[in-house]
Amino acid sequence: MAEHADHPAYPVGLRLSGRRVVVVGGGQVAQRRLPALIAAGADITLVSPSATPSVEAMADAGEIRWERRRYRDGDLTDTWYALIASDDDATNDAASAEAERTRTWCVRSDNADVATAWTPATGRSEGVTVAVLSTDAQGRDPRHSAAVRDAIVEGLRDGTLAAPHHRTRPAPGVSLVGGGPGDPDLITVRGRRLLAEADVVIADRLGPRDLLDELPPHVQVIDAAKIPYGRFMAQEAINQALIEHARAGKAVVRLKGGDPFVFGRGMEEAQALAAEGIPCTVVPGISSSISVPGAAGIPVTHRGVAHEFTVVSGHVAPDDERSLVDWAALAQLRGTLVLLMAVDKIGAIAKALVAHGKSPDTPVALVQEGTTASQRRVDATLATVAERAAAEDVRPPAVIVIGDVVAVGAAPLPAE
Repeated sequence: MAEHADHPAYPVGLRLSGRRVVVVGGGQVAQRRLPALIAAGADITLVSPSATPSVEAMADAGEIRWERRRYRDGDLTDTWYALIASDDDATNDAASAEAERTRTWCVRSDNADVATAWTPATGRSEGVTVAVLSTDAQGRDPRHSAAVRDAIVEGLRDGTLAAPHHRTRPAPGVSLVGGGPGDPDLITVRGRRLLAEADVVIADRLGPRDLLDELPPHVQVIDAAKIPYGRFMAQEAINQALIEHARAGKAVVRLKGGDPFVFGRGMEEAQALAAEGIPCTVVPGISSSISVPGAAGIPVTHRGVAHEFTVVSGHVAPDDERSLVDWAALAQLRGTLVLLMAVDKIGAIAKALVAHGKSPDTPVALVQEGTTASQRRVDATLATVAERAAAEDVRPPAVIVIGDVVAVGAAPLPAE
């Protein structure tokens, strides 16, 4: 009521599951507010002669009951919570007056000053609901509340606002996090959040190294390349380190470049953890096979040019008996060929592709350190790529793109 306007609202969380809620008005306000009420499990009745298509769809799906008529006195009987949001002032005043008589908490979309409840700006992140209300009853600014809400939620999601879980009983577990192609801004929101909550981070050389500098001082950062092998092979030593830290009750993040399951040996680590009964969460990452060409202005598919693309590891030469790649079959494909870990083998690969029928004039692009400040692109053909790579001193990490899409993206996109 107006006489109480100088007091701040008392924040509270309503548990509406199974409880009667009445919404008066089926317009845009109802369309925005109804999903949260549905998610809360409320028993919702909508009173309105009309509704937006989205609200009507909620009724058709059985998520709400819709009484297609105007509000009348008595509609709020046995109601726990009411949202008054019609486009008729008299209707809103009458419904609000009934809510006051029946002691039903009531939100008014048209006049917050006479409402008995306010809807906060809310957002959610990993089991936490953030609700922001202005404390200044005389100068409520919903846009400011929404901006504060957005800043908090975004900070929780991307890890810039650290809010670690305080575990009374540490549960061992490992998160295999794909860090993306190198630019720290290209890690997923979930990956960044898990980094902010980690106790131990075991990082690859190709992971987004800049993110490690943002970690709190107590976080133990381990370079996977420097784990002592002892009686283990390199990968076995990494697996063992993951197991030991998880068993110690630590929140462990295995930070890998690109995506954990794209030539990242992520499944080997997941299998090793599963064998020891240790929970493992896989957080996919942006693979360099797609993102690096894109950052260099090369689409791996393009209408009328390439309707397929194939990603191949090039770390084993075509004439090596250990190779599992059918280069003869790849030479017959009309789509795009993306090579990872192939810089030092590109001469032999180009020769094999041409020998099996690929045109020596097929465009090739080598993109070194893609998405980072040091990114550079070298263009060639299958006939000249070995010479060009040597002349330009192309070094790993680099993604190599073979196919006509290279010509489509011949002019690199301008940097931001």
